[in-house]
Amino acid sequence: MPSLIGTDIAANYRVHQISQSDVGMEMVMEIAPKTGNLTNDKLEGALFWLTTPHGTGDGATQTDNAYTVAAVGTADGSAIDWTTWTTDSVYVRVQGTTAFTDANMATNTDCSATTVAIFKPAL
Repeated sequence: MPSLIGTDIAANYRVHQISQSDVGMEMVMEIAPKTGNLTNDKLEGALFWLTTPHGTGDGATQTDNAYTVAAVGTADGSAIDWTTWTTDSVYVRVQGTTAFTDANMATNTDCSATTVAIFKPAL
């Protein structure tokens, strides 16, 4: 086999980039309650907030777009059993086209969302 030293393949060896390809942008967010424990109703309210657009839609004041929720889960992968739930947050993977700002969600729901990771299309 010929040597790969000095080739494009060698230059990219073990070079990693946070990226994904076909949905605009994906984010992992932690949803946590502002008060008390996270309940099913609080989580449903937060997910509803994430999946509906906010602002006037005039291009200038549209602060967040509507995201598609791709997954909801816990940090350790365990199922959410609301009868015994003791953890205060869950993680959601959402797809959208703009970055998320927590200010509006925190004002209008009893939950806050912290962006944990952002995956943008590779260039």
